[in-house]
Amino acid sequence: MSFMNPRVLCLLIPGFEEIETVAPVDLLRRAGAEVVLASVTGDTLVRGRSDLVLQADAPLAEVAGQEFDLLLIPGGPGVKLLRADGRPARLAREFVDQGKPVGAICAAPLVLLDAGLLAGRRYTAHSSVWTDLPECVRHEVVVEHGPLITSQGAGTAVTFGLALVQRLFGMPKADEVARAIML
Repeated sequence: MSFMNPRVLCLLIPGFEEIETVAPVDLLRRAGAEVVLASVTGDTLVRGRSDLVLQADAPLAEVAGQEFDLLLIPGGPGVKLLRADGRPARLAREFVDQGKPVGAICAAPLVLLDAGLLAGRRYTAHSSVWTDLPECVRHEVVVEHGPLITSQGAGTAVTFGLALVQRLFGMPKADEVARAIML
């Protein structure tokens, strides 16, 4: 993993949860990461669950083969589309197989389930998917186990984003970013 200008691949799909996308991306960029917003559908403009529209940096098909240090999978109703697509689960498996971290928040750990990455690992997710993820840790807002960093939802997005910063840059940088945002 490179510690100089780490690159993060963030998946965008219609119905993404805005806070779970924007907060971690903002914190990662404040820390110095290059974050590429990749549209899974290939659309330039992607509408979130609350009608916020983000402009993708590139279609996923164009950037999936590039070198990245971390995969970020936001949650929201769009997770159903991520799961149906199949590429996000394959990407998550590739990242983990290469020893690279994968961050998944809210319902996005279902993509990790599809990738076969949850067995024997601690993780958390949004309460709406606990029945699909019976082994889910329910009392921790962020759970890290090996390459996986998982979190519960929009209300935990800043804590999750700081955990991603810590993973890529270390605790001093995460503390610096937290102080800068008055946390």
